[in-house]
Order: sequence, then structure tokens, then C-alpha cells
Amino acid sequence: MDTSSFPLSTDFLRDLGIIAQDESRMRRAIRYIKRLAAEKPDPTLMSKEEFSAKLERSEEQYRQGKYKAFTNIEDLDQYIRSL
Repeated sequence: MDTSSFPLSTDFLRDLGIIAQDESRMRRAIRYIKRLAAEKPDPTLMSKEEFSAKLERSEEQYRQGKYKAFTNIEDLDQYIRSL
């Protein structure tokens, strides 16, 4: 754990202490924490660096003429449905 997460941990522990005083809140918090822990990471999320690199690759492909163009929405819809 890096030092930047210490204030966050402190806030979390303080709030948890408040919640711990109420059994019903504790049960809700535990259920939520279990759901949160079971979540799978979203594979579509990316860092700013990854996003910038992907954008640069796409711009280069566009400059090279490697893209699809559609003159109407029906053609675009048909293309998307074919994927």
C-alpha cells in the first residue's frame, strides 16, 4: 500500500467504526462489500496512456485510408449487425 492511500484507509476505518455501532448497517455493509469483492474487472477499462495509444493507432489507420465510410444509417446498421 503506498502512502497516498493512507488518508483513504483512515477515512474508511473511521466510517466503518460508525457503521459498526448499528448491526443492521453492518449487515448491509458486509453484503455490499461481498458483492464489491466478487465483481470482475471491466475489460473495456483502460489507462489514459492505453487510450491515447489506441487513438493514435486509429488516427494513423484513418490517414492511411483504412476505415469504413457509410452514406446512410441503414448501411451502417447493416454493417454493425453483420459483426
